[in-house]
Amino acid sequence: MPESASVEQEARQHVLSALDADPQLSGAEWGEFGERFDRHFPELERLFRSLYGERGDWLAQLSALVVECAESWQKRPAELKALDARREAEPDWYQSGGMLGAVCYVDRYAGSLAGLRDRIPYFRELGLTYLHLMPLFLAPEPNSDGGYAVSSYRDVNPKLGTIAELRELATELRENGISLVVDFIFNHTSNEHEWAQRAAAGDPDFEGYYWLFPDRTMPDAYERTVREIFPDDHPGSFVPLPDGRWVWATFHTFQWDLNYSNPAVFRAMAGEMLFLANQGIEILRMDAVAFIWKQLGTACESLPEAHSLLRAFNAVCRLAAPSLLFKSEAIVHPDEVVQYIDPAECQLSYNPLEMALTWEALATRDVSLLAQALTRRHNLPAGTAWVNYVRSHDDIGWTFADEEAAELGINGFDHRRFLNNFYVNRYPGSFARGVAFQDNPRTGDCRISGTTASLCGLESGSPEAIRRILLAHSIAISTGGIPLIYLGDEVGQLNDYGYAQEEGHEADSRWVHRPHYPAERYAHRGDPTTPEGAIFAGLARMLAVRAQTPAFAGNRLVDFTTNNRHILGYQRQADDGGVLALANFSDSPERVDAATLSGLGGDAVDLLTGQRLRIAEGLTLPPQEFRWLAVQPA
Repeated sequence: MPESASVEQEARQHVLSALDADPQLSGAEWGEFGERFDRHFPELERLFRSLYGERGDWLAQLSALVVECAESWQKRPAELKALDARREAEPDWYQSGGMLGAVCYVDRYAGSLAGLRDRIPYFRELGLTYLHLMPLFLAPEPNSDGGYAVSSYRDVNPKLGTIAELRELATELRENGISLVVDFIFNHTSNEHEWAQRAAAGDPDFEGYYWLFPDRTMPDAYERTVREIFPDDHPGSFVPLPDGRWVWATFHTFQWDLNYSNPAVFRAMAGEMLFLANQGIEILRMDAVAFIWKQLGTACESLPEAHSLLRAFNAVCRLAAPSLLFKSEAIVHPDEVVQYIDPAECQLSYNPLEMALTWEALATRDVSLLAQALTRRHNLPAGTAWVNYVRSHDDIGWTFADEEAAELGINGFDHRRFLNNFYVNRYPGSFARGVAFQDNPRTGDCRISGTTASLCGLESGSPEAIRRILLAHSIAISTGGIPLIYLGDEVGQLNDYGYAQEEGHEADSRWVHRPHYPAERYAHRGDPTTPEGAIFAGLARMLAVRAQTPAFAGNRLVDFTTNNRHILGYQRQADDGGVLALANFSDSPERVDAATLSGLGGDAVDLLTGQRLRIAEGLTLPPQEFRWLAVQPA
C-alpha cells in the first residue's frame, strides 16, 4: 500500500473513532453524513495533510474538524437538506439562461432586513434568482470599510436587524426562487472581533489566530516582497499595537489578517462558514481570496496554498452543507483570476476583465481589447460560471494584461492614464462623470467611481447615454454566465455627491456610486418616455429574450471576428441553433460586410425586435446599437 494511502487509512480510523465518541451524533442524519464522509473525506484528508501535516497536532485538528462538520449537519434545517438534494440532482442549476443576479446594501436600498422583505414583489417583477447583500454583519463604526471589517460572523449589524431576521429573509427569498448571497470575509477580521481582542490581551490561544510579531524584524522581512494595498491608510502591511507588537493588516489598520498556517484558524472559520450556510445562505462571495496564505520571500498573493485552502473549505461544505457554492473575488492579473475558478474551488467568479474592457471600449469606441479578452479568457471549465456585471459596489480598475495590450499596439501605462482622465472628465469631450478613487495626481494613477448612468453620460446630458447603458448591459447579459445588476442602475440612478457628508465616508469616493434607494426613479420605471423607463424596458426585454433562448444558457462563447474594430461579435450556440451577437461601440453607423457574414445563412431574426433581416449583403448597425441574431450555418 502506498504511504499516502496508509496515512489516509490511519487518519480515517482516527477520525471515525472521534465521531463514534461524540454522543451528539446518531440517527438518520448520522447515516446521511456517513455516506458523505465516505465520498469526501479522502479529499479533505489529503488537503488538510498538505497544509498542516508537518504539525504534530494535524490529525487531532482534522478529527475535531470532521466532528464539528457532523454536528453542523445534524443541526442543518430539513428544508436546507431538501435544497441540498435538489442541487445534487441538478448540479448545473446556476447555468440556466433564466438566472439574474442583483446586489445592494441593505441599509441604502431598503433601510433594514424587514424593509428588504417588502421589496421581494419587485424582485420577482425584475426576475431575480440571486440576491447579493453587501456586508451586513457586525462591524466597527464608522471605520467598517463598508462592512468588510467583521466583528462577528454570527451577529447582524443591529441597525439592519438580527440573525433571525436574516434567516427568515433567506427562507422567504428561497420560497420565491431567489438564492441569497453574502460576503464571507475570511482573509481578516476587525480588530474588534473577540478573537482579535483576546489576541491583543495576550491570550496564547488567540495570538496564533493572527500574524503578531514582537518587533519589526519579521515585518521588515515580509515587506521586502509584499506590495502595499492602501498606502494612504498605512504604509506597508503591518500596524503597531500599543504594547509595541506589530500585526499584519493587508488592507486597513483595523482589519487584521488571519493566520491560516494555524489549523485552529481553519477550523474556526469553517465553523463560521457552516453557521451561515445553516441560516439559508446559498452562495458565499469569498473575499480577497488571493491574500489568504503568507510565505516569507513571496508576494503573499495567489500562492498554491491559497488554492488548497479553498478546496479544503469546499470539502467541508460537501460534508455538511452540500449545496453551498463559492464565488471568488480576485481583482488580480487575468491569468490569476481564472486559477480560482474550478468546481472544487470557486464554482462562480466575478468577471472583472470583461467589466473593465466594456468601459474601455465605450471610451475608445474600439472593441479590440474586449474582443481579444472574450476570445482568450471567457470560456471556463465545466461546472463553473462567470458572474458578469457592468459595475459593482467597488471601483473600476483597468485589469487588462499589459503584454496583451502591447500585441494591439497599446501601451498599458499610457492607456490607463487616458482611461482615468476620460472617466473623471479630465479629457476633452468626455461624456462620463466619474470620480477618482485613490487618486495620485503626480502619476495619473487612480481607479474610477461612479454609477453606470453617470459614467455613461446620463448625468452630463449626453443624448447617447441610454443607448450606452443598454449596450453595456447587453454584453453582461449575453456573453454567458450570471448577469448581475447593481440595484438602482436598472432605473438609471446617478452619482450621490452627498456621500462626503456621511461620517466615515468622506475619504472614500466609492460611496458616490452607492446611493440610497432612488424612489422617484423607480416610480417612473413603467413609463418608457422617461430615461428610467426606457432603461428598465430595455433591460427587461433583454432578460426576457435571454430566458427564452436556449443558446444563452451556460457559459460557452464562440468567437466571431467582425473585421470592424468598432463592432464586437460573438456567438452563443445550442442544439436548436445559434445566436450571433453584434454590438456597435461607435458614435456612427458601422457595417459588417457580406464576406464576414458569408458563413451564416442569408436570413436572420433579430430576437430583440422579432424583425427578419437579410444579412447576405452585409449588415449596418446604428451608433451604440446591438443585435442578437438567430442564425443558421450557410
